[in-house]
Amino acid sequence: MRLLAYTSPARGHLYPVVPIVAALAGRGQETVVCTLSSELEHVRGLGIQALAIDPAIEAIPIEDWRERSPLGAVRSVMKTFLERSAYEAPDLARAIALCEPDVLLVDINCWGAATVAEASGLPWAMYSPYLLPLPSKDTPPFGPGLRPMRGPLGVARDAIVGRAGERISLQTVMPKINSLRDKRGLPTLARFTELLEAPPLLLSLTAEGFEYRRSDWPANVRLVGPMNWSPPTAATGGTAALLSDLGDPLVLVTCSTERQRDKRLLHVALEALPGSGISVLATSAAHDPGTFDAPVGSKVVRFLSHEAVLERAACVVCHGGLGITQKALSAGVPVVVVPFGRDQAETARRVEFARAGVRLSPRRLTRARLLDAVRTAIELRTGAQRVSRAFAAAGGSVAAAEAIETLTASRSGVLMGEEIRPSSAGAP
Repeated sequence: MRLLAYTSPARGHLYPVVPIVAALAGRGQETVVCTLSSELEHVRGLGIQALAIDPAIEAIPIEDWRERSPLGAVRSVMKTFLERSAYEAPDLARAIALCEPDVLLVDINCWGAATVAEASGLPWAMYSPYLLPLPSKDTPPFGPGLRPMRGPLGVARDAIVGRAGERISLQTVMPKINSLRDKRGLPTLARFTELLEAPPLLLSLTAEGFEYRRSDWPANVRLVGPMNWSPPTAATGGTAALLSDLGDPLVLVTCSTERQRDKRLLHVALEALPGSGISVLATSAAHDPGTFDAPVGSKVVRFLSHEAVLERAACVVCHGGLGITQKALSAGVPVVVVPFGRDQAETARRVEFARAGVRLSPRRLTRARLLDAVRTAIELRTGAQRVSRAFAAAGGSVAAAEAIETLTASRSGVLMGEEIRPSSAGAP
């Protein structure tokens, strides 16, 4: 079997798929990844073939951080994905012709590539490194991070918010997606969720126990748990030395690898925590570490091995990217999430719901509130450990690899007598 995986131009979407591809390679399958040109060396270092996506796609950045309103940010992200999709379609078609794969694995954000995958006639799967934006009678509408609410008031609220979100999708996204589909001879879709129901397999890189339990998952969804991988970095070798200079309790503070308005989180953490007897080791990622004033009891670097820090960390403070959030919880470390945009409000709410940490609104981010949130989160390690067990039970990269291999049992991608079901790992 030869797998061709296609990712969007984001490290947060490449790194989670690497363990799946590596697991397939370890099982004797041939694998190729189309991804960021800057990451090809890391992928090839694992013995995986790698191709660069079209440079025109990389040249279209997400700029939602420029927007002042949540609605403006959502529209900006959608605009970016739509612009990229026009280049993705011929780019994936080119890669298919070059690699002649037996099965495709496509990033959930690559709408143009998904259209080509569906039209190709090949077995194909989609993967989502963030929480699935699927409607459910059991959960609030995806996006604003609403607290689950039962009863008539909750039903009414969810219906209103859900209709508003669908209207935005219908007006902004679906005309372009259907235009791409029409060019490939595919039927018109009525709503965005139908795009997620199109692949025979939809891999969700989380698990119930963190994600809400639902009675109405689509038949193609398989929850396999988080995939935690990161490439070696220049700072990794010095992680032990950095840790040796810092006392306990130790808090890891992280910013996003993609540009956002989360710089303030690191500034507030450095002002609030070291002076209160809590050591801070921070990764600035998309921001210049030299722009931060690190007081005694703290260190700031751009990147380092989070795994080494998590072995000692009492808590993680982050923006709510699902990658770092689930990496911390996988290690049994509680989290303080300050969501700045995108899907982060949903991640923050799941942390709170799972009783594995604290959700703090960026509007309420002050030194006193952050310190209180960290102290509260540290006491929630039992909840984080419960989530860690649920993640492990979901099967991880092995479960994902096995599900993809099952697709190739039939050229059409129809599962051979085996229904794909989400993990039933215990919910809180």
